[in-house]
Amino acid sequence: MWINFLWALIPILWLIISLGIIEMSASRACTIGLIITIADAVLMFKQPLINTLSGALEGIIMGIWPIMYVILAALFVYQITTESGSMQTIETLLSSITTDKRILVLIIAWGFGGFLESIAGFGTAVAICAGILISLGLEPIQASVICLVANSTATAFGAIGLPVLTLAEVTNLNEVQLGFIVTLQLVILVILVPFILVILTGKSVKALKGIVFITLMSGVGMAIPQVIIAKFTGAELPALVGSLFSILITVWLTKRKTGAVEEVENESISEIIKACSPFILVFVFVLLASSLCPPVNNFLTSVTTHLHVYLGKNPNDLPINWLSSPGTLILLAGLIGGKIQGLSFNKMFKILVNVLKTIGMTTVTVCAIVGLAKVMVYAGMTNALALALVSLLGPAYPLFAPLIGALGTFLTGSATSANVLFGNLQYSAAQSLGVSKYWIVASNMTGATAGMLSPQNIAVATGAINKEGLEGKILKETVKWGSLYLLITCVFLYLVGLFAKLV
Repeated sequence: MWINFLWALIPILWLIISLGIIEMSASRACTIGLIITIADAVLMFKQPLINTLSGALEGIIMGIWPIMYVILAALFVYQITTESGSMQTIETLLSSITTDKRILVLIIAWGFGGFLESIAGFGTAVAICAGILISLGLEPIQASVICLVANSTATAFGAIGLPVLTLAEVTNLNEVQLGFIVTLQLVILVILVPFILVILTGKSVKALKGIVFITLMSGVGMAIPQVIIAKFTGAELPALVGSLFSILITVWLTKRKTGAVEEVENESISEIIKACSPFILVFVFVLLASSLCPPVNNFLTSVTTHLHVYLGKNPNDLPINWLSSPGTLILLAGLIGGKIQGLSFNKMFKILVNVLKTIGMTTVTVCAIVGLAKVMVYAGMTNALALALVSLLGPAYPLFAPLIGALGTFLTGSATSANVLFGNLQYSAAQSLGVSKYWIVASNMTGATAGMLSPQNIAVATGAINKEGLEGKILKETVKWGSLYLLITCVFLYLVGLFAKLV
């Protein structure tokens, strides 16, 4: 068992060394990692070459559809909103609410950042919100740390639920049930993170004075809607709806407390709706395509191509949902929203082409990491890791399950990739221990939300504030809060799991 464990560990060690120590580019490191994994599977795990290559191909296809398709669509919507000037309208609206920087952080970094994460993901929220906070008077490093910490819990349902949907895909678990459990696991974190953000803004616990209730409700206002939406609709909308509720509650409480909210003139309402139209349409389309609207859902899901790429035993079904994919829904919302905002189809086509040009390396990274993970699963490498870890940690394994998800995000910079990389390991470990598969697999997602520790996410932040070279300084700050975040996560999930007899 331990020999297989050591050989199965090689791809993971390579990613740790190449990304964390050598600081190789993710696209290059993951591509080499895929090659190493293929060689490992063939030579040490005796997996036939044709089976190994077909397993890698299945992962590459999955990396393109639905993962990169959703990323492309989400970035397309964001670029349309920026090009039309509507993003400036949204930013101005948010920053006109109050002069209290603590509350602005809750509205912009937490609420609006969560909204952007739910739509686009992949660093968009950090980059945009850090810029807004700096323009409102926060120090660049401080703004970056705040946005990195804020961009945590929402990442579970970022890019219209992509991380959870991908985790359900790779583990063959029900996506609605899995998403619901993830929201339950995240509740304590969603409530606590706003307090951390206020402390970071005021550089002291004393910063909470006078706004404890607003801070609490900013978290509760996001947590409760997420749980309800996940329970009844699935993983696409929890972060989107939760972030909107958080913004509304925070603004309303601020108005009641200070009366500082500027009234929106009647003639401005149409401009606000126009600016938000792509996001409103995404919300409507995703809702209509969900199981809440069976006739629409049944029609859209009927247009599906089922692929069986792997040539070995027990191949996974790889569905290509042409119409019901979040990517298709987001693209459609972007095209209609772009027209509402005054852009021509020709202009939008050019924007789409430009977005395609910018995601080349990301596509290589995602396809390589998903291909690597698929090879590990089919060759039995993931199972070898799980058996060894279960044997080593025994009943204590569930306590450390979230750390494995966090390691995945640290290595890849993506919660989605972390789920692809370690989702099946968690599933196998749960099977070996005889505990709840949903609870342990969801723990991987919850741990993976600690993206504030990822060098790649920190690089996005430094790039957004034009402070390249200061990654180490930001990492020192985020490590403190990231460690606390993970400590709370591990202890909370383990104790709740014990109480509910899930671990």
